Amino acid sequence: MDQFQNSNTPYHSAPAPRIAFIQARWHAEIVDQCRIGFEGELQRQGVTPERFDVYDAPGSFDIPLLAKKLAETGRYEAIVAAGLVVDGGIYRHDFVAGTVVNALLIAQMETGVPMLSAVLTPHHFQEHAQRIDFFTRHFLTKGQEAARACLQIIKTFRQVAELTAA
Repeated sequence: MDQFQNSNTPYHSAPAPRIAFIQARWHAEIVDQCRIGFEGELQRQGVTPERFDVYDAPGSFDIPLLAKKLAETGRYEAIVAAGLVVDGGIYRHDFVAGTVVNALLIAQMETGVPMLSAVLTPHHFQEHAQRIDFFTRHFLTKGQEAARACLQIIKTFRQVAELTAA
């Protein structure tokens, strides 16, 4: 995997990326694992902690507007969102999750800033120890995967920018 500080990569003369990570606070004990995996993988790839910022959103539904506002600042090369949308018995959780992902897609198209989603919707989520343990481990892995995907899209966007500058 490419490292931003390693001279064997295309990033050796470019600054490390600036990345925003938005985390929903519903089921924070699980969603936090996504952030932990994300931060750990970024650091393994040579991106230091001062190059990424973490923002809290009350719930997943609040993520897209915050992501758009952050993108509009021009500060970030990419934004990653993490949340856990579960069936609470009152609303259609699949509708909420789909709305969040669709809104992130619209926000990235409007701003030109890539937005990656680790907003997950399990088919069956029961709040008992075995399921919580499973999703806690799963979110750690998803955070690592999100970091790698984030670095890849930044690399690709930088290559496109070089083409348009030439």
